[in-house]
Amino acid sequence: MKSMQDEISSLIQDVKSNINMEGARGVRYLSVGRSRTSSKALQAIREEMGECSRCKLCEERTHIVFGVGNPKAELLFIGEGPGRDEDLQGEPFVGRAGQLLTKIIQAMQMQRSDVYIANIVKCRPPNNRYPEPDEVSTCLPFLIRQIEAIRPKVIVSLGNLAAQSLLQTNQGVSALRGHFREYCGIPLMPTFHPAYLLRNPPKKREVWEDMKKVMKKLKTES
Repeated sequence: MKSMQDEISSLIQDVKSNINMEGARGVRYLSVGRSRTSSKALQAIREEMGECSRCKLCEERTHIVFGVGNPKAELLFIGEGPGRDEDLQGEPFVGRAGQLLTKIIQAMQMQRSDVYIANIVKCRPPNNRYPEPDEVSTCLPFLIRQIEAIRPKVIVSLGNLAAQSLLQTNQGVSALRGHFREYCGIPLMPTFHPAYLLRNPPKKREVWEDMKKVMKKLKTES
């Protein structure tokens, strides 16, 4: 039986292969970031999702939580999935963890409107449980296309699932954080999820060290 990470790794490779093949055939929707504005590209992806019922998460959700922020953001934050507050409001990171993320962004001399924020899965898992492999595999292609549309200069992954899904690794965020990795040519900094920081306040110092590296990277990538 495949592990969750094996399934995610296989999925990412399949999506990348499809992007390469379809791009060679001239299919435009896979390169919407090049042919349209980022805003229209994201809108097209959201419209394609519709009132998504592709996996079982649709059964208990209130709203699809697609993403929010600047469609041309240089910095993209990717979390794991919506919680209760996010499900009710239809916007990522608006609960207590989201308030902490907002403070982190402001400490970086930016506003939420300057960055883009999304999640690996776009519907709330029941009781905030960990997303299951089939749920991740269903949502991940939409996130990959969001990244393609936005084309950020830097990605910050928040928590284990986000880092492991994008980097195709079994390593936890404790081992990954502190150093830039790469996702499709984009520098990616794994760090702790704000919800984890609420339970472990001393770890905020490590996250801030990561964010200082992100700020420096954004300057060098400009």
